[in-house]
Amino acid sequence: MKSVQLGSSDLSVSPICLGTMTFGEQVDQATAFAILDRALELGINFIDTAEMYAVPARAETYTATETIIGHWLSQRPGVRQRLVLATKVAGPSRSMPWVRGGSADLTGADIIAACDASLKRLQTDVIDLYQIHWPVRSVPMFGGLYFNPSENEGTSIHAQLEALGTLVKAGKVRAVGLSNETPYGVHEFVRLAEQHGLPRIATVQNAYHLLNRSVENALDETLYRLNVSLLAYSPLSFGLLTGKYDTTGLTGPGAPAEARLTKFESMRKQRWGRAAAQAAALRYNALAREHGLTPTQLALAFCYKQWRVASTILGVTSVAQLEENVAVWGTQLSETVLRQVDDIRWEMRDPAM
Repeated sequence: MKSVQLGSSDLSVSPICLGTMTFGEQVDQATAFAILDRALELGINFIDTAEMYAVPARAETYTATETIIGHWLSQRPGVRQRLVLATKVAGPSRSMPWVRGGSADLTGADIIAACDASLKRLQTDVIDLYQIHWPVRSVPMFGGLYFNPSENEGTSIHAQLEALGTLVKAGKVRAVGLSNETPYGVHEFVRLAEQHGLPRIATVQNAYHLLNRSVENALDETLYRLNVSLLAYSPLSFGLLTGKYDTTGLTGPGAPAEARLTKFESMRKQRWGRAAAQAAALRYNALAREHGLTPTQLALAFCYKQWRVASTILGVTSVAQLEENVAVWGTQLSETVLRQVDDIRWEMRDPAM
């Protein structure tokens, strides 16, 4: 895998990123260590985490993932210098009282304090890519569809950038990014950074997969023209695009008991559990099999080879799953397959957006 540069930063990463939100919930520390070790062996130098993880979010596992990664780094002398380590500060927590008391805002002081806490848990002196997990502004995200201009706004983008600038100046952060952002948000972060000499965002981490290609509805042009890199998360749509639910549904007889959408009711209530998303997944998975591919191969090859995507984030629960997903890297999709993928999208749109 040839490395890619993230935006205008000096970060060079593998085009596959190891996502870690299962660590501390579905994945215990010993298994997490094995996954991290194998990822390095496979040429992955990019690891993404967040203060909020593990997922599904709950008070008992808040910060568990960063803590596990910190233990791993402390037991692997010299490994930190080989890695690009990314983490995220949670946006306004609202429904999560264990995160900053459920605050409906994310202040500059919050950002700085959260970064210091992440550095301590990760047992490192610097975070390579520090991201705001979701906007402070009231925008549609995590399955929401509509912007409501009457809802209160929080800390300004300028103030958030000033806090990030403080962290960069102090040498605690190398580059900054966003997550679950809109075209407007990206433009404002870039505009204000350039206007005030503050850190320019390098990346945006948004969902991008066969069941949600909404990135292609304006955000991709924004990222392209402003030289901001897309980090695509959930390329397998929480397992819907692996085919493992095709014959059983999410909770029917024979459904995989340890899979996220089977195990966690809170996840089924989100965009992944929609009937329309499941129906579309069946179509894409059938298409894969018609062309001699596994559903996983179709879904990952689609993301891996998109010009829009700088790095695809893989969330796994075992070494075997990691190896299977990385092995898809060389898979090429024919023009016929890509045309039929587009035909399904035209009919079924983006049911897991």
